[in-house]
Amino acid sequence: MDRRELAGFLRSRRERITPADVGLPAGQRRRTPGLRREEVAQLAFISTEYYARLEQARAPRPSREVLAQLARALRLSDAERDHLHHLAGAPPGPPPGPSREIRQSIVDLLRRLPEAAALVVSATYEVIAWNELAAALMEDFSVLSRRDRNLIRRAFLGPYRNGRRLYGVSDADEFARTSTQHLRAAAARYPNAPEVTGLVTELLGGSPEFARLWAAHDVTDRPTLCKTFAHPLVGPVSVNCDVLDIADRDQRVFLYTAAPGSPSEEALRLLSVVGTQRMGVPG
Repeated sequence: MDRRELAGFLRSRRERITPADVGLPAGQRRRTPGLRREEVAQLAFISTEYYARLEQARAPRPSREVLAQLARALRLSDAERDHLHHLAGAPPGPPPGPSREIRQSIVDLLRRLPEAAALVVSATYEVIAWNELAAALMEDFSVLSRRDRNLIRRAFLGPYRNGRRLYGVSDADEFARTSTQHLRAAAARYPNAPEVTGLVTELLGGSPEFARLWAAHDVTDRPTLCKTFAHPLVGPVSVNCDVLDIADRDQRVFLYTAAPGSPSEEALRLLSVVGTQRMGVPG
C-alpha cells in the first residue's frame, strides 16, 4: 500500500468534484475546491475521521468494500478505479458492470455526422447514444425505456415491427448470433453484474434460439460489412456498416452509411428531413 500516493490521489479526485455534481448544496464560505472531506465520507458511508486519515497517509489499508464505496463517491472512471485499488495494495477485481457513461467527444461525433446513421451501444447492446438519422432509420430511442433500447433483447424477444425482426434488417439472424457471442464475452468480464446476469437469464428463459446459441459457447464473430433496413416509409435502405470500439468504456459506435449516388443515399437524405415522423405509415 502506497499511503502517500493514495492520499494525493484521493485529494485530487475530491477537489475536482463540485457539490452540484453529486446533488449537494454549494453553501456559503466554501474555502476548498471541490467537496469537503466530510462530504466524501458521507457519500462513501464511512467515517469522516477515517477518510481524513486516508488523505493524511495515516490510515490502515482500506477494504475492498471501502474502495468500491470511495470509487462511487468520487465518480471514478474504470481506469481510476483500478489505479485506486493498486495504490491501496488490493488489485482490482472484475468491473462492477458495463459502463453507460459516454465521452462528450463521442456525443459530439454523432452530431457531426449528418449523412451517417450513428449510435453507441454498451457491452450489453443497450443503445446509450444516437443521432437523429439513426432514430429516423431505426426508431426514436428517446421515447423508449432502457429495457426497450436493448438490441439483443429486441432481436430475440421482440417487439417486431410489421412482423419483421429488428427493424427488418437483412442480417437479423447473423446479428442474433454475433450479439450472443459478444454477450457471452461480456458475461465473463462482468460475472457479478446484475444487468448482465439478469439479461442472460431472461433470454435463456424466453428464447429457445438464444439458448441454443448460448450453449455453443462461441466468442468469435465475423463483421457484417453491409446490411439492408426495410424502412416502412422509404423502402429498402442498403448501408455499409462500420464499428468503432471504445476500448476504455467497453462500448461500440455503429456507423451506417450509404454508397455515394445510390438510391439508399437519397433515402437517407429523405429520412434526415422527415426525422422520426411516420407520415401516416403504421409502425
